[in-house]
Parts: sequence; C-alpha cells; structure tokens
Amino acid sequence: MLIDTSRFFKSTSEGADGCGCPSGGGHQHGHPTVNLVSAVVGGVLVLNSYLANTLLAPWIDSFSIELSALIGALILARPILFSAVRDLLAGKVYMNELVALALLAAFASEDYRTAGTVAFFMLITITIEHRTAVGAEASLESLVKLTPRRARRLENGIETDTEVQDLHVDDMVRVRPGENFPADGVIVSGSSAVNQASITGESLPVDKGRDDEVFAGTQNLTGAVDVRVTRLGKDTTLGKVRELISAAEKSKLPFMRMIDRYAGYYTPSVLMIAALVWFVTGDMTRVIAVLVIACPCAVVIATPSALIAALAAAARLGILIKDVAHIELAAKIGALVFDKTGTLTEGNLEVARLQPVEGVELADLLQVAVSAECHSNHPAAEAMRRLAKDADITWDDPTEYEEFTGRGVVARFGDAICRVGRGPWLRDFGIETTALEQQMQEEGVVGMSIVFVARDDQLLGWIGLRDAIREAAPVAVSRLNALGIKRCCMVTGDNQSVADLVAQKVGIRELRAGCLPQGKVDFVEELRSRGYLVGVVGDGVNDAPALAAGDVGIAMGAIGSDVAVHSASIALMNNDLRRVPFLVTLSRQTRTVMNQNLLVGLLFIVAGIYFATVGVITPIMAALLHSVSTLILLFNSARLIRSGEDLHEPAQRAAPEAGDTMVTAVSQSTA
Repeated sequence: MLIDTSRFFKSTSEGADGCGCPSGGGHQHGHPTVNLVSAVVGGVLVLNSYLANTLLAPWIDSFSIELSALIGALILARPILFSAVRDLLAGKVYMNELVALALLAAFASEDYRTAGTVAFFMLITITIEHRTAVGAEASLESLVKLTPRRARRLENGIETDTEVQDLHVDDMVRVRPGENFPADGVIVSGSSAVNQASITGESLPVDKGRDDEVFAGTQNLTGAVDVRVTRLGKDTTLGKVRELISAAEKSKLPFMRMIDRYAGYYTPSVLMIAALVWFVTGDMTRVIAVLVIACPCAVVIATPSALIAALAAAARLGILIKDVAHIELAAKIGALVFDKTGTLTEGNLEVARLQPVEGVELADLLQVAVSAECHSNHPAAEAMRRLAKDADITWDDPTEYEEFTGRGVVARFGDAICRVGRGPWLRDFGIETTALEQQMQEEGVVGMSIVFVARDDQLLGWIGLRDAIREAAPVAVSRLNALGIKRCCMVTGDNQSVADLVAQKVGIRELRAGCLPQGKVDFVEELRSRGYLVGVVGDGVNDAPALAAGDVGIAMGAIGSDVAVHSASIALMNNDLRRVPFLVTLSRQTRTVMNQNLLVGLLFIVAGIYFATVGVITPIMAALLHSVSTLILLFNSARLIRSGEDLHEPAQRAAPEAGDTMVTAVSQSTA
C-alpha cells in the first residue's frame, strides 16, 4: 500500500484529486468546475428525493422517489468510485478508498439518499480544498503570467513584433510604459521607474537608467527603454524564482516523511475496526459512518496546508525558501551570524580619505591603486574606480594580475610590481606598514576600511573607505533580540575599529574582525559545536562558504545572482534586513499552526470513530464533520498568508558618507 502526503502539493498544481483528501497518489477527480457541476446536479436530485419522500410520499410512486436518489447518488459518487478503481488497477490503496467503500456499502444497502448525501459533502470538500489550498498553483500561474508572450525586437532601429520564445541573448528589445519586461537585460537607452514587487516584494518603484539591470516579469512604469537581453526563459531571475517555489512545494518536512512511512498501516487498521463494528453490531449504518469519518484528510493536510500558506506569504515578500524543511529549522535558530559589508552596511563603499606618504601625490597614489585593482570586482575597487573617473584619472592595464581573496591584489606593470591590500598581508612581502598604522591610531582614524598601496618595495600610502549602515539593520537586530535569538554576531574581514563602530550602531555585542572566508566558516562551526542551530546572513557571493556552513544560509540581495540562489538555503530578493526576523516569526507561527491542525485533525478522527461506533454519528453527520474539520484546518492555515503585510514598505536607505571634497583634492593634486 502506498500513501503519499506529497499529493497535497501536486493537487494544487495539477488539479484536485482524492476523495476530498489531497493525499496519496497522483490520481485525479477531474477539473474542480466539473466536480462542482456534478455536486450541484446530483445534490438537486438527492434533495428532490428527500423532499418528495417527506412531503409527497402519499401521492408519488416510491420508485420515482428512489430513482431520483439513485441517479443523484451515482452522479455524485462517480468521481470518487472511478478514482478508487484506478488506484486498485494500479496496485495501490489510498486512504481515500475508505469513502469509496462506504459509498458501495450504502448502495448495497439501497440507502441511496445516504450515499448521495455523503458523496455530496465529499465533492464539496474537494472543491473547497482546491480553491482554498491553491496558493502554490496561484503563485506559479501568476509568475507565468508576469512574462509577456510577445516583445518588440529592435533591428536597425525598426521595431518588429515577435514571440518572446524567439528572442536570443544580445537581442535589443523596446519596452514601453505599462509593459512588463520580457527577459532579463541591461538598459541601453532611456530611463524609467520599474515596479519589482513581483520579485523583491518591495512595493515602491525603483529608478532605472542606462547600464542598470532589469528583470523579466517586472513592470516598466514611466518611460520607454531599450534593453539588451542577457537571460531568457528559465535562466532569468523570474525563472529561478518559479523553479524555487515549485521545488519547495514538492519538498517535505521530516514529519511528513514519517507520515508517508507509517500511513500504509492506516487503511487496514480502519477496515479492521469497521469489520469489528459489523461483527458486533450488525449495523451497516455504523460501518458506513466509521469509514467516512476515518478518512484522514484533516490529519494529512494539517502540515502541507500550513506550509503552502507560509511559502505564499514568504514569496510575496521576496523570500524564496528552497526546501520546506528550512521553515522548520528557521524556527529553531539560536544564533545568527551576519556578514558586515553588503549585509549590515549598504556595500557601496566610498573613498573617504587618501593618505600618501611624504613625496607621493594624491593622484599618484590613487592612479597606482586603481591600476592594480582594475580587474577586481571588490566594492573597494569599484569605489576607487568611481573616484578616479570623477577626477579624470586614467589607469593602466596590468600585464599580470592575481587576486588573493580577503587579502589584496598583485599586479605587474612591466618591471614594476604593485600591491594593494591589508597591512598584515603586505608585511608578509617585507613592506612595512606599522609606522603608518601607528600614525592612524594617534590621529584617531576610526570607522574606515583601510587598504595600503605599495609599488615594488616602497609603501606609497593608504586609502580609507567608508560604508553607510543600512537603516533597517538596527531594527532587525532589535527584533531578533526580542524574539529570543541568544547570539547575534557579526563577522567581517575588515579591521577591528570599523567592525566595532558598525556593531555598536546596529546593536551587536559579539563580533569577529579580520576574518578571511575560512575564518568565517570556523566561527560558524564553533557556534555549532556549542549546540546552537546557526543561521548565516550574507550577500551570497563572497560569503558562499559561510552560508553553506550554517544550518540555515540566508543570502541577501539575491536578485539576479546565481551564486546567492545556489549557495544559501533561503534567498532574499531584496536587501531589507527586516525580512530576517520576519522569517523567524513566520517559521514559529507555521510550526504553531501545524501543531494546532494536527491536534484538531486527530481529535476529529478519534472522537468521530468512537461516536460512529456507538451509533451517535450517522453517515451523513460523518460526511458533514469530515468537511467541517477540513475547512477548519484550511482556514486556520490561511491565516499565515497575510503575515508580514507591514514589510511591504521598504526601509529608507542612508546615503554613503562621501563628498565632492575628495574629487576636488585629487583633481588639484593632478593639476
């Protein structure tokens, strides 16, 4: 015998199935609209039989009354009986066959009105379950509809209407106001405000201009833009979102797998109870009532219905959960480890200070640094390049280049070797930085990330960079502390003074500075060895090892990032840190709802079987109670869908502390 709770998820994306109980195999009861029509037509005939038998029996032939009940019962029972036959022919027995047996028993007893009424309530339950628990299907269908089917491809400046599936990478498309972007791409010309709520969960539009990235399914609001296509179909960010939602809906909690393992014993046990009731009482009505009330829809959907609601609430806010097991883990997090740059801070570094040694000009210091870092994607290198462009400083392309993650870069220009990186790393090459570091301490230089610049064996000076703290960071840390997270920690490769300043501003008391990627992993493992279930929050690119090392990896700003999506358990499609405490809260609420559902479901079944055995509950009452218990659970789970509505408005972001004074100083040095 095979019973598979995963059919609850399949039913939401493939159509309602099972006898009012979306659990078990892949058989289906047809389209829910057909079921509803069958319920209405069959219900009218059965109701007609009841009314005729009660009010018109002396004047109408009893055969006509029973015929109306029989036809109505057959219409109502057809989907259930056909499904049971298909299961048996496939060599499988599901929980839903209990109701099919009850209907056959009612037909055998010529109790057609009872058979019709029971089947009516079961079909109504099927339809309501499909409409209520269809969150997974609705979310996937809405994502599919976000991507338009046609696009305006530009060829030599001429617009050509074409199917989206016929587009290729590097094609040019024009997107007008009010239209959705057909693919991921980069704006080549034009500017507009773009609604990215479908992916990031942020309701406010984002201004986009030349060289900015746009994503399939997001909406162009104000201006026409020309876009160069970079990703299509499943490779787009929206495509990855769809795949993640679909994969999460098919995954299972350990508890659900346990149900699958032992549920095969359930149907034989109920059949034994029904046989015992028949043997002791000889009352077929009680047997039918036992079989109907024992159909364990409520227990089977208790967990999946809550998970679907939680996944829908999370996806609406741009939180993508790759496996539902991570929902359970997030509720148990005891320690959270945050990366600094790009996570607690904006990640948009700005050059705050240039300090050359005596005899070296500001422009020379910056020119050497930018030339050495010209191939680096590190935020510090990007900040230097921005300053150099603003100051009209050009840089050279190195003949050789090597980057040492978390330490610095080495670049060769002819016979000269330039190094840009941290002080301890440069000292490994015999370049002394101690004197400059002492000078910085005496001057009280704090709150800046420092990189030293050297050419051959000569130290040219240092560059200080500063990053703005995310406004949502203190709020998020405060909420996590209120939730009882025992340890909120920060790890960073930056120096101690910068780490202390950031930790103080966001409210974190435990930190590790000067950590290389392996050092972050070691810190996570240390917390795990102390018995904590550890969550790691990072930007998903340079924090991939730490994200993988944690029990729950949360990648921020994952929109458009393949590394973020694959390295973490959970991906946040925006940079709002308030999503992290919300995730913990949602996980705990989901666990509470699942426990409530299981308790109610088990109570209905145990009490129902008892009262059906002693004759208190009739088959019709059993069918009604079956529907009521299922609806209670579905509506209880649906409460989770509205979670996090206060997070739709993004937190205001502080601007980096950079000014035009640095550009002016470098320009004057050049002059």
